[in-house]
Amino acid sequence: MSQMLALVLLLLILFLGDIVSTRTKAWVPSVFVCAVLFLAGYFTFFPKDIVARAGIPKVVAVMFMYLLVVNMGTLLSVRELLRQWKTIVISLSGIIGIIIVVVIVGYLFFDYNTVIVAIPPLVGGIVSAIIMAGGATKAGLQDLAVFAIIIYVMQGFIGYPLTSIMLKREGRRVLKQYHDGTWNALNDPKSTSNKQETESNDEHPMPKMFAMFSARYNTTYFIFLRIAIIGFFAYYVAKVLDPIISISPFVLCLLFGVIAASCGFLERHPLKKAGGFGLAVMGLMLFIFDTLSQATPDMLVRLITPLVVFILAAVLGMFIFSLIAGKMLNVSREMAFSIALTALYGFPADYIITNEVINNLTKNEKEKEVLTRHMLPPMLIGGFISVTIVSVVLAGFMVNMIVAPAIQ
Repeated sequence: MSQMLALVLLLLILFLGDIVSTRTKAWVPSVFVCAVLFLAGYFTFFPKDIVARAGIPKVVAVMFMYLLVVNMGTLLSVRELLRQWKTIVISLSGIIGIIIVVVIVGYLFFDYNTVIVAIPPLVGGIVSAIIMAGGATKAGLQDLAVFAIIIYVMQGFIGYPLTSIMLKREGRRVLKQYHDGTWNALNDPKSTSNKQETESNDEHPMPKMFAMFSARYNTTYFIFLRIAIIGFFAYYVAKVLDPIISISPFVLCLLFGVIAASCGFLERHPLKKAGGFGLAVMGLMLFIFDTLSQATPDMLVRLITPLVVFILAAVLGMFIFSLIAGKMLNVSREMAFSIALTALYGFPADYIITNEVINNLTKNEKEKEVLTRHMLPPMLIGGFISVTIVSVVLAGFMVNMIVAPAIQ
């Protein structure tokens, strides 16, 4: 198979996933469709190295991971996080619920490594799934490497409809109070001014550390250079600390990305400004599905039971602990559960689902504004806390807990 034919086939699969997701209003997630099509391809005529043939070998995918995780760090707005402290508490409570229930259920029915590999992907998204899949592969646990990716692929299939149902119920409750004149706007997170501030900050032609230079020097290469410098610094620090403590360089990429954006070395969302965000996501998505090349029909049959058990255990843990946190913080159970559920998919799905629910509930612009102010900031912050921060840190820690099987 030629390189360009391989690339065309892979991009066709990604596009078909988008079509199905759009037509079903995200009830059928694109990653689920793509995973099914990739498996069908691998079981029939796809060469096992089709992703590498298309131009995305492992070294390129790792480069994309460094760039994307640094980019994730730049998205952090400390001011918005402080304003959304209740959301942070609920999100963390949901994560604690996932860990506790999954550990209890996992140790009752499955082995140690299966439990360890399952937890980070259940808390987060792409990066944590890849980290755990890589750790399982390194330990010679190929079944669990595929399992980590399948969890990431499948959990959204449960998370999307559940979130949509919860947000619709929450939206109807808010609209009823709004129409009755009992809606207290003071309880709304007033993110409009912060949003305008963020947008205006993003429009600066140069980050503040380089404000003395002309904007014409802020080229695509200069942006990529600064992102790469942060990625290299994270890699170097992880290597230096390795004899003392093992820290994933991707955890440090996230931390240093936050610092770089705060001190003005990087702008917010630099990959998007450089025009490389879509390409990096595409490369990483293809690399994720490349892990499925090791899957066999027998392996999938073996993984179905732990997959269903772990996802249901995670949802149960999120529901119980978010309900408790919401009750203590005077947040409705629907909103609290929705915030916790963002751990199953993160951005941009949290943004898409929330906006779809709002547009389905009302066509009135004022009502849309009320619902948007009430639901969108918590959903975005919840996804950011779980998927972007906690899952990467958790995966960086737990990947070192995988135990390689004894050689007999």
